[in-house]
Amino acid sequence: MQVLITGGAGFIGHNVALILKGKGYDVIVLDSLERSTTFALQRLSSSDVPLIRGDIRNVALLKKLVSKGDIVVHAAAYISVEESMKNPEVYIDNNVMGSLAVAKVCLEAGASMIYISSAAVYGEPVKLPIDEAHPTKPISPYGLSKLFGEQILELLARQGLRYTVLRLFNVYGPGQSSAYAGVISRFIEQALESQRLIIYGDGLQTRDFVHVYDVAQAVELALEKEAYGEKFNIAYGKPVSILELAQLIKKLTCPDCRVEHYPPRPGDIRYSYADITKAKSVLGYQPTIDLEKGISELIRLKSNGQNSNNAL
Repeated sequence: MQVLITGGAGFIGHNVALILKGKGYDVIVLDSLERSTTFALQRLSSSDVPLIRGDIRNVALLKKLVSKGDIVVHAAAYISVEESMKNPEVYIDNNVMGSLAVAKVCLEAGASMIYISSAAVYGEPVKLPIDEAHPTKPISPYGLSKLFGEQILELLARQGLRYTVLRLFNVYGPGQSSAYAGVISRFIEQALESQRLIIYGDGLQTRDFVHVYDVAQAVELALEKEAYGEKFNIAYGKPVSILELAQLIKKLTCPDCRVEHYPPRPGDIRYSYADITKAKSVLGYQPTIDLEKGISELIRLKSNGQNSNNAL
C-alpha cells in the first residue's frame, strides 16, 4: 500500500509524510512547490521521501500516481482566511477543483482518501465546544472551499468513494510559515526579534491549538481504522485566547516585548474550540503535546536557526 500526500511539501503535509515514513509506510508526496519552504524540502530530502512536482488539478498526473488500494492524504490547499477574502475565486478554483480532481481519481482507481478539512467549515459557533454535528456555515471563502470539498466527497461516496474527513482546528509546529497562517509562528518570530506582538482585535477571541505531530497521529489512526464516511474534529480540546497566547510567548522569550492591537480582520471567528470526543472514541485519538511544551520546542528550533520558513 502506497500513501500519496498531496501538498506534501507544505507545513502539515510534510510533517505527516515524515511521521508516516518513520512508521514504515511507503510514502510519496505531490506538491506544486508554489508555497513550499526550504525547511520542508530539506526535511523531506534528508528522510528520502520521494517528491513529485505537479498541480493537483492535473488529472493525467494523478492517474499515474494513484493505484488500487492506495491511500491519498489530501492536504493540498491554499489556507489563508484573509487572502481568501481578497481573492475568493482563486480559493474556489484551487481548493475546490483540486479536491474534485483528487476525489475523482481516487474513485476511478479504487483508492481511499483522507481529506484534510478545517474548523473553518463551521463558521461562527452557535454552541461550544463544537462537535461534528454543529451546523456548517462558513464565513470566509477559505471555509467555504473546504466545505465544498467535503460535499464533493459525500457525493462521490454514493458511487463508491471511500473517504474520511479530518477537520483540523489551529495547527502549529515545525515548518509553519507565518506568511499564510499561524499566529504562534508569527508571535515567536516577533518576540525573538524583540518586536511588538501584533494582535488583531481585542485578543479575547479563542482558538484551539493542536500540534502538527498530534495531527499526524490522527492521520495514522484514520489510515488504520478505516472509518469511511466519518468526520472527525482534530484539536487539543481546550480554548486559549490570543491574548493568553501572546503572554505565554512573552514569558518564554521576551518579557519586555509590547503587545499592540490592530483592527480585527474580516472573516475571523470570535470564539472556537473543539469537542474531540468522537475522535477519541472511534479513532483512539489522544493529543499528547500541550501548548507550552510545543511552543517551547518551537522557540528552541527557531533560536537555533533550525526552522527556516523561507519560501522558494
